[in-house]
Amino acid sequence: MEWTTWLDASGYELARQVLQRGIAAMYLIAFLSTLAQFRPLLGEHGLLPAPEFLARTSGAHYPSVFRWRYSDRMLAAVAWLGVALAACLVVGLPQLGPPWVPLVAFLVLWGAYQSIVNIGQTFYAFGWESLLLEAGFIAAFLGSNEVAPPIAVIFVFRWLLFRLEFGAGLIKLRGDPAWRDLTALYYHHETQPMPNPMSWFVHHLPRWFHRLEVLGNHVAQLVVPFFLFAPQPVASIAAAIVFVTQAWLVFSGNFAWLNVITMILAFAAVSDPVMHLVVPAMPASTDYSPTPLWFTVVVLAMTLLIVYLSYWPAKNLVSRHQLMNASFNRWHLVNAYGAFGTVTRERYEVVVEASMSPDPRDESAWREYEFKGKPTSPERLPGQFAPYHLRLDWLMWFLALGARNERWFLVFLERLLAADPPTLHLLRRAPFGAERPRWVRARLYRYRFSTPSERRAERVWWMREPVATLVPPLGGVTPR
Repeated sequence: MEWTTWLDASGYELARQVLQRGIAAMYLIAFLSTLAQFRPLLGEHGLLPAPEFLARTSGAHYPSVFRWRYSDRMLAAVAWLGVALAACLVVGLPQLGPPWVPLVAFLVLWGAYQSIVNIGQTFYAFGWESLLLEAGFIAAFLGSNEVAPPIAVIFVFRWLLFRLEFGAGLIKLRGDPAWRDLTALYYHHETQPMPNPMSWFVHHLPRWFHRLEVLGNHVAQLVVPFFLFAPQPVASIAAAIVFVTQAWLVFSGNFAWLNVITMILAFAAVSDPVMHLVVPAMPASTDYSPTPLWFTVVVLAMTLLIVYLSYWPAKNLVSRHQLMNASFNRWHLVNAYGAFGTVTRERYEVVVEASMSPDPRDESAWREYEFKGKPTSPERLPGQFAPYHLRLDWLMWFLALGARNERWFLVFLERLLAADPPTLHLLRRAPFGAERPRWVRARLYRYRFSTPSERRAERVWWMREPVATLVPPLGGVTPR
């Protein structure tokens, strides 16, 4: 028997397959999102041009392959490389070779996407970007089909899932009192950044159900994570609870790939023998070739690195001033996670409008731009977009919360005045199509879900009322 077999986890083949293919699928979506949105948001002529950001920052804090040179064409080449490599991993091609093949493939994905995130500024400043980077880095060390999954890597994934769930639970308990008095979900389904088609229906469930939702969330995030490290079948049961609670979040909202990747990570605690009991067709064990010594050494080195870097996020978990979605190093490894420590009680939306009238005071001439995901028209049922990430729509939610002087938004309005095609491509509909408007403006509205009776009478999903003018009419140039 090889001395390296003590590191093997031969009962976790299903976990490896789900982790490798699932994380690769999230990378595939992330790179496709980049191809569709990066150029108008952050390209050479974007709302926050990446070349300008690169010129005023250093590689010491924001490492990126684009430090060498940035162009929209090079960005597309890197993203297409990510798409191709992620697709190969999803179907399992690199996993058919020796362990170094998926190792290299995932590290290339990690490096390529990190190069994009580190120049993405506010449009890539989301916790799930760091989560995807950290998960992709760890997945590189799961090996290929010919060797047993390393048990150290399986436990590193569980440590990631623990920080993700327990950190999110603590940030809620330490934050808004609505999480402590179990009333947070009276509001959250209505005020979350991007509701989905089921959010209206879930919002109108009885209040006792919403209190149970919050209580269940506390159990799933503050108690269950500890059992991820328990012997089987307890760890698999804990993973199942995490999976089900995240599936409910997928059912009731749009949070990009956050919930889906959490469900994928939960499989790190699911063993093959337990799955065999549930699904007898699933094999309880798999035979492997001996693990090469070099791969064992590499896995141990990675494990020691994770242990060393874990000091800062572990300290953050016990801190009274817990940070939410924070990276403690420039490589986005072993991060702090957590969201919605504060629940907004009212929903505000920024509505962008255009007019062709020579007189901006002619209210009858103003027409609204329709966004792909964020609520605008009261008659439109919210759509389902997750795990895809609509970056502009998410930033519009933050804008409505109070970020009033965002430079990107003023540039966005200028691009609408010019009817810039790449910018218009980010929207669902422009009121005057490809024609340049004479004026644009932004108004702030208060939104709430319609009641069932209002829904039947007026056939609307939202009720809204104007609150203020955020940006007065801009323009005045005669349209071409």
